[in-house]
Amino acid sequence: MVQLYPAIDMKDGKCVRLYQGDYNQQTVYGDSPFDMAKSFADQGADWIHLVDLDGAKDGTKPHADYVVKIKQQLGVSVQIGGGIRSMEDAAFYLKQGIDRVIIGSLAVKQPELVEQMLATFGGDRIVLGLDAKDGFVATHGWLETSELTAVEVGKRFAKAGAKHIVFTDIAMDGTLEGPNLVATKELADATGLNVIVSGGISSLEDMQQVKEAAKNSTIAGVIVGKAIYSERFTVAQAKEVLK
Repeated sequence: MVQLYPAIDMKDGKCVRLYQGDYNQQTVYGDSPFDMAKSFADQGADWIHLVDLDGAKDGTKPHADYVVKIKQQLGVSVQIGGGIRSMEDAAFYLKQGIDRVIIGSLAVKQPELVEQMLATFGGDRIVLGLDAKDGFVATHGWLETSELTAVEVGKRFAKAGAKHIVFTDIAMDGTLEGPNLVATKELADATGLNVIVSGGISSLEDMQQVKEAAKNSTIAGVIVGKAIYSERFTVAQAKEVLK
């Protein structure tokens, strides 16, 4: 079964969505990440995907209290990305019971450190977050683009014990124009990793396409943000399609 991950992007203590990762193009959808997570959990979400946008930019953890409260009080599984730059950052969340920590920029900037994290905490808890622009991995809240492709980075960490990748096509993110399943499937086939699709999901038809693509690949999950916030479908409806 393809796992659904409703997404909450946190900035300045609020729930927001960015358009194509642009910090200047944001929409605020709620004043409390916890209340938003609770509404997802009440609709049957098993997982919540959290992103600390402030952390992604400056390496801090301003929303850590929300992250821990969501995990401890709602009985859901939680994965968090944004601002995790060291072993200590990863350990901080994992010790508080957070299920998975998503590592983005470090995978390109300090790959040896990420290999060390995988060796220390395991591939079930350290997840790669690869955000690609025209196939090349972008870093630091998408403000910089590297010279490595998502497939190159994925292959390296598959050898190092990674199991999961969150893959975002930046051109699609926040656009409601449908996911880039061609690139997602290519990454899954090349690496054999469990790939979580992110960016562009707009409809239950898109969810159906993800489910179809997953039948003969290692696509394992789908992250949905804006489509739920703009009431195109509910968490419960999405889960029904993915069953």
